[in-house]
Amino acid sequence: MSTKTESYPVTKAEAEWRATLTPEQFRVLRGHGTERAGTSPLNYEKRDGTYTCAGCGTPLFTAEAKYESGTGWPSFFRPIEGAVATRTDRSFFMTRTEVHCATCGGHLGHVFPDGPQPTGQRYCMNGVAMAFEPKEG
Repeated sequence: MSTKTESYPVTKAEAEWRATLTPEQFRVLRGHGTERAGTSPLNYEKRDGTYTCAGCGTPLFTAEAKYESGTGWPSFFRPIEGAVATRTDRSFFMTRTEVHCATCGGHLGHVFPDGPQPTGQRYCMNGVAMAFEPKEG
């Protein structure tokens, strides 16, 4: 994983991550993988609530910021302030902006400048990298 030299508030040894994550979550969050489009139940989630990091539980996105992008991945136009960080990703012979959890460094997906207003951003996230907590009440 490329974040080994970076420091995050939540850190674990590889064996600890493997013990707490499913193999697919580990592949995406710690190995910078991508889930197959259309496979995440979170893509179809419509309830009010909060999307959290599957690795550390940090709240990442609110349901109010979610929209249907037609890409096959859960998409948001704005993260919760301070919840995510970005870095340049030059894999696959292209330059993209990778989005990762600011608390544990887990890979979440990428952000693109083709989203809806008010931000114009499309945070295209791997559903397996997140959990959903419905709003109570």
